[in-house]
Amino acid sequence: MALLIIVITCIMIIFETSQPCNTPDDFVAITSPGHIMIGGLFAIHEKMLSSEDQPRRPQIQKCVGFEISAFLQALAMIHSIEMVNNSTLVPGVKLGYEIYDTCTEVTAAMAATLRFLSKFNYSRETVAFQCDYSSYMPRVKAIIGAGYSEISIAVSRMLNLQLMPQVSYESTAEILSDKIRFPSFLRTVPSDFYQTKAMAHLIQKSGWNWIGVITTDDDYGRLALNTFAVQAAANKVCIAFKEVLPAFLSDNSIEVRINQTLEKIIAEAHLLDMLKNVTFSDGKNSFHFDAHGDLNTGYDVVLWKEINGLMTIAKIAEYDLQSDVFIITNQETKSEFRKLKQILSKCSEECSPGQMKKTTGSQHICCYECVSCPENHYSNQTDMDHCLLCNNETHWAPVRSTMCFEKEVEYLNWNDSLALLLISLSLLGITFVLAIGIIFTRNLNTPVVKSSGGLMVCYVMLLCHALNFASTGFFIGEPQDFTCKTRQTLFGMSFTLCVSCILMKSLKILLAFSFDPKLKTFLKNLYKPVPIVFTCTGIQVVICTLWLILAAPAVEENISLPRVIILECEEGSILAFSTMLGYIAILAFICFIFAFKGRKLPENYNEAKFITFGMLIYFIAWITFIPVYATTFGKYLPAVEIIVILISNYGILCCTFFPKCYVILCKQKTNTKSAFLEMVYSYSSHSADSLAISHVSLDSNNCDLTTTNLRPGDKATSWLKGSHLQVQAFAGIGRGNTTNVSKTFHGKRSSSI
Repeated sequence: MALLIIVITCIMIIFETSQPCNTPDDFVAITSPGHIMIGGLFAIHEKMLSSEDQPRRPQIQKCVGFEISAFLQALAMIHSIEMVNNSTLVPGVKLGYEIYDTCTEVTAAMAATLRFLSKFNYSRETVAFQCDYSSYMPRVKAIIGAGYSEISIAVSRMLNLQLMPQVSYESTAEILSDKIRFPSFLRTVPSDFYQTKAMAHLIQKSGWNWIGVITTDDDYGRLALNTFAVQAAANKVCIAFKEVLPAFLSDNSIEVRINQTLEKIIAEAHLLDMLKNVTFSDGKNSFHFDAHGDLNTGYDVVLWKEINGLMTIAKIAEYDLQSDVFIITNQETKSEFRKLKQILSKCSEECSPGQMKKTTGSQHICCYECVSCPENHYSNQTDMDHCLLCNNETHWAPVRSTMCFEKEVEYLNWNDSLALLLISLSLLGITFVLAIGIIFTRNLNTPVVKSSGGLMVCYVMLLCHALNFASTGFFIGEPQDFTCKTRQTLFGMSFTLCVSCILMKSLKILLAFSFDPKLKTFLKNLYKPVPIVFTCTGIQVVICTLWLILAAPAVEENISLPRVIILECEEGSILAFSTMLGYIAILAFICFIFAFKGRKLPENYNEAKFITFGMLIYFIAWITFIPVYATTFGKYLPAVEIIVILISNYGILCCTFFPKCYVILCKQKTNTKSAFLEMVYSYSSHSADSLAISHVSLDSNNCDLTTTNLRPGDKATSWLKGSHLQVQAFAGIGRGNTTNVSKTFHGKRSSSI
């Protein structure tokens, strides 16, 4: 009996839908009364005939092209409603249905939707306009359909007015997930977004990035292709070609379709708010609508495989929408997945860690070359688009590196061979200072020690030399704020004190052996030993104090080198540093001038000559230091200043004290009071004779000038006479003045010494 009813129904549907629509009832495909009416939209015919009338009349045309698949879906809906009516799901309530043929045309679907929205049990089938449809009673309570996304979009916009639930069984357009524009739309199939996402994920999981795409020439195919192109690009998959085939429908899984429709009809027995929260099961899986109105059914991954010339389709996995994973049910399908990975579908070989992709002239990003990461860059994964930059302040990386390496911290270490050599020379200098101090202490009352300014002056100078040698130790080792501040100020003040003492000694020597009365008076007024030393040193103390207060040296990490961090002392102020060194240079230059003037004094007791050499060594060392210090870079920069300090300190120490030690140790006969006085007397006599000769020469020149007025005839005679007189005058003055001057200067020098 049931079979007979279905056959009769089929004949009625085929016959009625092929006839032109004369009345509204003719437009209905099939209907059955009930307490709650459910509408249905199915594309039972594939198209609607175009009107031949010109101009075209506003009427629904005849449909042609019977679609068996849509017809079976309509039967599934009828069967599902009858199952509900014969069950105890809704006792005392009969479900009715009203099914329309959309003819795969939006116009026909809109006409059917107008009947759905008309008032229930109203004599005239009209849609009343109201501002509030909360109490409005439409003809049907819910709608099943449509199949095509284009039709579902148009129908849903009309149903939104009354928020009538609409459940589609095939519309997969991604836009329908927008609940702001389509609040009452639900579907039992996933959105195209998940389908294309699953496809892109499967391709990426197989290790492919160079593929071709085949799609159907309809809205579904074109929209899916666009969505898939976006998903593929996000997974770094390139589409080598796109092929569009004519649209067709081929589905042998009729039972699957019927089961899907059955699930929709059972769910449709409730209202919209209940539908959104409903959960049901088919015995194995649980289903529910998400926030977008999409059903969490997922996808089956099928494999097309040719066996003995026949194409077979086998299910190898399931795609879970929520977890975004592929579920493999058995080992056989797992092996099929492994075989997919063995298929090479790439435009270029993958880049190994330490390399990056460099795109070629191709328009596809999947076609590239692999180039090594440059210095200070790395890549730790395959096929990276670009290399990652290391933190240049703390890390570095060689070319084609897979990781960053921490920079080594470098400074002039105590274990460095150059540092050991320099500190050995400093210790040797301190040893020399101690030895000289012992020698001078043991020969305290000798003329050499007394002529050096006395033991106190020698001790002060030796202490300054020792501090200069000791200051080099602050340039070695890990820099600290204390060592950075101490090393320059210690050297600057100690070296200034040393040069100040030398300046005082230069003035004393020049004053003791000066024969010019005016110069002697000036030097006597200038020569104040203690004020000179304190003033010269005090100025340097002020310079260093201001330096430490306003811009003190501090530790700095120099990160400009690619692989190391240089720990160095930043001087704080180049101006202060230059002022300190410049002030020492000014004092040294004054010493050089005074010492140069007294370079011809008695040899064994004359410091001026050696002070001159010492100052020359100082100038040569520090003039050389400036360009070398400016061009040197790295951990050996402090060594440059150490070397200059040692050279200048050794130069002054050797030139100031070594000759005296030589006289004390090797020429003890000359280091007596009588020998000293004899040498001074000899020098004074020689200086007086030279002074007398210079006066005689001056008088002789005056005599020559008086002979220029002689007559021309007396030239020869006058010249001979003048010459004779000049020689006699020179001899007489020489004999007369030599004795007097010698006596005079001998008496003065003896008393001053």
